[in-house]
Amino acid sequence: MEHVLHNPSGPRQPQHQWRTIAVVAAGIAMLELIGLLIVGIALLAKPVLHHAQREARAAAKPVVKTPVKPKVGPLLPRRLVSVTVLNGNGVSGAAATEASRVRARGYKIRVVGNAPRGAYGQSVVMYRTGRRGDALRLARDLRIRLVSPLDGLRPRDLNGAKLAVIVGG
Repeated sequence: MEHVLHNPSGPRQPQHQWRTIAVVAAGIAMLELIGLLIVGIALLAKPVLHHAQREARAAAKPVVKTPVKPKVGPLLPRRLVSVTVLNGNGVSGAAATEASRVRARGYKIRVVGNAPRGAYGQSVVMYRTGRRGDALRLARDLRIRLVSPLDGLRPRDLNGAKLAVIVGG
């Protein structure tokens, strides 16, 4: 059953004002929804922004890596430091000549022989773990610039010596 609403303002006004009311109510609801979204975004964005800023600051800081220095044990007297002298250049007698230079400086010679490979471009002093200080002193005594931990040699190749001198070209 339909009811006719009486409209006191006259016949020119639409008889269905409920549509206008519904549109206005929907507009107000939409404004409330937008307001709630703005407040929600503001509350959630603050922690996310702080986290992003912290990450950016951490990424912007220069990373300074301190070089890792090999362990250096106490220096032994030269007479207690045993040295293996190996020929790494293929010239006959080069290791024996170098061994006499090492012996003249007070070091103990363990073995004189040939290196596992013979293509060393320059002489090198190699050392076992913890003997870097002794190796640097021997290199200084012999005027050898290159000092390295065992590289290409195994500890058993030293025959019990603490250092090795490989004569290069």
